Amino acid sequence: MREHLGFLKVSSLVVKIAGWGFLFLGIIGATSAALGRVPGVDAWMSAVVLGLYTFFFFFCYLIAKIADLMVKIINEIKKEPDA
Repeated sequence: MREHLGFLKVSSLVVKIAGWGFLFLGIIGATSAALGRVPGVDAWMSAVVLGLYTFFFFFCYLIAKIADLMVKIINEIKKEPDA
């Protein structure tokens, strides 16, 4: 399992960055929709856009936290002495 630790750490970081990217795009999209800069989109859709992108952010962040937890579990299992 130790050979997968690098992959888990890197993929956790990538998923966190993607999550923050989703949140940033959601804020920009919601702001644009609320200010009326997107033709054909009502202002109330900004709440829907922000809610959807916030969900994607939390989903990605949760996946990254699970990967971080797996790394910690693998490290703790390896520290225990063999009986």
